[in-house]
Amino acid sequence: MIAKLFIALQYLLPQHLLSRAVGYLARCEWGPLKDLLIKTFIRAFKVQMDDYQRTEAAEFKHFNDFFTRTLKPGAREIPEDANTAFSPVDGAISQLGMTTQGRLIQAKGRDYRLAELLADDALAQRLEGGAFATLYLAPKDYHRIHMPFDGTLTQMIHVPGDLFSVNNDTAEGVDRLFARNERVVCVFDTQHGEVAMVLVGAMIVASISTVWHGQVTPVKGVQSWHYTTTQNIQLKRGDEMGQFALGSTVILCTQPDRLVWDESSVPGLPLRLGQPIGQWQ
Repeated sequence: MIAKLFIALQYLLPQHLLSRAVGYLARCEWGPLKDLLIKTFIRAFKVQMDDYQRTEAAEFKHFNDFFTRTLKPGAREIPEDANTAFSPVDGAISQLGMTTQGRLIQAKGRDYRLAELLADDALAQRLEGGAFATLYLAPKDYHRIHMPFDGTLTQMIHVPGDLFSVNNDTAEGVDRLFARNERVVCVFDTQHGEVAMVLVGAMIVASISTVWHGQVTPVKGVQSWHYTTTQNIQLKRGDEMGQFALGSTVILCTQPDRLVWDESSVPGLPLRLGQPIGQWQ
């Protein structure tokens, strides 16, 4: 009953206005307020600060600076074997498997179209039948996203949309959740073929950024754009590629016959950056 009420409320709320208002508050640099926000958040979500370079509220410029906090050197280990597929984030597996007849599993009894998620029919055709993983980042998690492979950026697509929550209750209750929320599709050429990493926005996500572009969302007005790079943007395994200021979800999509998930990689499994989840073929 509570979950249904929460979902119904999201349809009624001004999602973008609320998210932008939270974003404004999260950038406030007034010491007493930002320290209170940070300390309250740490207590409420039981954030373990031992892995981070800065541990005290006073050390952060504002709440967003805290939320996108950096890890201590050596806090996460990246597998040396290039054939080991690993999690690009701290979080948990929401769903994973193979794209079937152009559709991905969202939750039990719900699926959606790969082409709609990617906003590119030709790209979806090339990734049809490949592996996918939906990785959910909870509020307490480290919110920087790292490269799970060496890759050269070939295109980036911004897709405007809704800002529903992306937690399990909403995934189970809102049709086409990830294909209707605002998102940034990053496509890479890799030794494992073409791979897409989709950064999905959510309720009160103040921004999505990439290391090569800076802040991608929010943008003024509602528009989509498709960016095909002429630059030579190359990132190595383990390099940071982007970050969320609050939220959200990363969806990894590959070409067919390139990735096999480990048997232990199942929905609900907690993850840390660098944790093995499969094998590249």
